[in-house]
Amino acid sequence: MKRFIAAMACACLAWIATSIAVCDAAALDPQTVHELAFGESDDKIKAIGALTERADPDALALLQALRDGEVQTAGENQVLLVRDHTATDLATGKAVTPVPENRDDIVINNRVRKELETAIAALKLSDPDRANRLAAARQLQGGADESALPAIERALAKESDPEIKELLSLTQASVQLASTDKATRLSAIRALAESNNPATKTLLLGILERRRATFAEPDAETRAEAEKSIRAVEGKLATGEMIGRVFSGISLGSILLLAALGLAITYGLMGVINMAHGELIMIGAYATYIVQNLFRLYAPGAFDAYLICAVPAAFAAAGLVGMALERGVIRFLYGRPLETLLATWGISLILMQTVRTVFGAQNVQVENPSWMSGGFTAVTGVVLPWSRIAIIAFAALVLLAMWLLLTRTRLGMFVRAVTQNRAMASCNGVPTGRVDTLAFGLGAGIAGLAGCALSQIGNVGPDLGQSYIVDSFMVVVLGGVGQLAGTVYAALGLGIVNKFLEAWSGAVLAKIAVLVFIIFFIQKRPQGLFALRGRVAET
Repeated sequence: MKRFIAAMACACLAWIATSIAVCDAAALDPQTVHELAFGESDDKIKAIGALTERADPDALALLQALRDGEVQTAGENQVLLVRDHTATDLATGKAVTPVPENRDDIVINNRVRKELETAIAALKLSDPDRANRLAAARQLQGGADESALPAIERALAKESDPEIKELLSLTQASVQLASTDKATRLSAIRALAESNNPATKTLLLGILERRRATFAEPDAETRAEAEKSIRAVEGKLATGEMIGRVFSGISLGSILLLAALGLAITYGLMGVINMAHGELIMIGAYATYIVQNLFRLYAPGAFDAYLICAVPAAFAAAGLVGMALERGVIRFLYGRPLETLLATWGISLILMQTVRTVFGAQNVQVENPSWMSGGFTAVTGVVLPWSRIAIIAFAALVLLAMWLLLTRTRLGMFVRAVTQNRAMASCNGVPTGRVDTLAFGLGAGIAGLAGCALSQIGNVGPDLGQSYIVDSFMVVVLGGVGQLAGTVYAALGLGIVNKFLEAWSGAVLAKIAVLVFIIFFIQKRPQGLFALRGRVAET
């Protein structure tokens, strides 16, 4: 009984499959199928074009079967769809039993195969899956011809995805530019003027190419329209480049701001030249690395949340080291800048060697959470990475928290009082020694936050902090010692100016130019962008 039921089920499935194949075959034009199987290369290409214009699932299924070798011939006129040991006559749509043994494969040369792949890609533009449509659009970009234009136009009318729509528009225009009709070429050129894709400029420049003594485009009006469109595209590309440079400058400025904020407290408010500030940044980055490994080991399912825990860990690790540094060394050196500089430089070497001993001299890998991967496409060719956007937002939050701490809390009031007049603050009961320790720990903790942020965009190694210590001092000095607002303006200004100079002269010359500018600026205005006023300036 079980064998009988199984046999009946198999028979039903075979009948359903055959019925579907029959229905598909019956919907196809017998003459087109005959040319596809028995015609010469030109006939086959013509048949493929006719099937592409139909743009229905039957045509796509037939072309895919032809590509996969499932369409075969039997005799001089019979064309069969052979699949799963069953055969269907594509001309009549009827099943052929038994399956003929004298079948021959259809010969497809490279030229026909290229047209076949292009036609399949064109028909796949109606696929409901975005990934399939995107793959088809990319495939068409390199090999579409006029036979694919109807399918592309239908897809453009229905497509809502911006990336796919832009690819299809470029493909359509590139095909139309090769048209023999002048009006079609002019229409394509005018359409390309609205694009901001760099590939558009390449297409338009092809029209203006000279081949020996003649132009690739013989018509003067068409060349003039192409020049006009190139100017429009170049304007859009320049705007995109400007957006990219400004964003890169703000991104670099936010990194400099994070690195300099801690120094703005330890040097700007407390007057301590801390050469180990870069190593405090490094400690924050390694604290992030440790938290990442703990999550990977004990909570792999929550790995994307490790950064939330790494932020306080980096702050605490760097802050504790900073407080120990202040209590153990710096509190004995207040008012002696040269000794402080030498002592903290020696401590920086000790911290770097300690990290090399514990973690090794090689860089360690810190991965981005999945929500920081990828980026946002502002305009074509300009991608704003989510990691950079997150760091800009993080720098703004740290700046806001620091401002609130210094202006709205008791600790902030004590720090400002000690900074302005230590003796008077002590007479009014302010524990100046404890305030010094907490303020230095705050500056060190913010350096740790900078290390946490930097771990998401670059390598983490023992020399990490050395790359930012000089820039941090330049930001604080340029902004004005003791002025947080000046630190913000200086960091963002240096970041944007540096990126624009890099595009003009290269990274090394840009760094040299910025340094020379700061030297001359400090010569003319030693107090920086924002000078202290009142009694603070007098002390």
